[in-house]
Amino acid sequence: MNYLKKIVLLAIIISSYSCFSAKGLPIKEVKDETTTKENISESSNDDANDSAVIETSSDEMTKEMSKNETVNHSAWDALLKKYVANNGDVNYKGFKTESTNLNAYIDYLASKIPAENWSVNEQLAYFINVYNANTIKLIIDNYPLKSIKDIKNPWLKNRLKIGDEDYSLADIENGILRKMNEPKIHFAINCASFSCPKLLNTAYTAKNVQELMERATVEFINNTEKNKLSANNPKISEIFKWYKNDFTENGSLTEYINQYGKTKISKDANIDYTDYDWSLNEQN
Repeated sequence: MNYLKKIVLLAIIISSYSCFSAKGLPIKEVKDETTTKENISESSNDDANDSAVIETSSDEMTKEMSKNETVNHSAWDALLKKYVANNGDVNYKGFKTESTNLNAYIDYLASKIPAENWSVNEQLAYFINVYNANTIKLIIDNYPLKSIKDIKNPWLKNRLKIGDEDYSLADIENGILRKMNEPKIHFAINCASFSCPKLLNTAYTAKNVQELMERATVEFINNTEKNKLSANNPKISEIFKWYKNDFTENGSLTEYINQYGKTKISKDANIDYTDYDWSLNEQN
């Protein structure tokens, strides 16, 4: 059985060009049709940042796609606002006191099986929230701990359900989200660690998912604790090494980072990577 599962997982990763996940959920590739990077607030600690406005090239399309949102993420939004700081640090003790509410939201997600008629934005928001909510659950189910890596097989073990199917966090990330051809998902999902992109204290929805992914990308790339950008000697997150192919489909890694970085990297720069800190992203 374990051997069969490994084969299935390998097939998921290899078949990343497919428009369907290996477990049959409908996935549509993201097309270059929505956001630009103007009007993002420069301060990551300012409360105004929570409502940063991003101009889009298709406001009417976004409104149309979000008119009939299939999934209500308000319960998750309330928990995030209560237990996640603006800098992304998480109050896991607080989440643990509301584990019943968290589990109810996760069960609700499990009952909402994505369908072919879901918009790309609806699917992106759904699977990002599935990943992040179940990561929080994983931590509080094993709390207290110093790192997610203290848990055996935190990403590969089946720990969540969608309908009657069992999934691992790796299934959601590699088998579904990465297939959607949107590299910004790497800055939207959170691995409960200090070096990860921060967990936003706003739930993703079909209406805001493009705006929030853009904001998360800009904030992460310009965060000097995560990336040390310079023209000639940049030291960047290992995320860009682990998922390099995702960022270089339409150009070089430097070109991708320069789209969002305030400090531009020279095309001839020697890129180095920072050591990844897996310590828990917990509020003091």
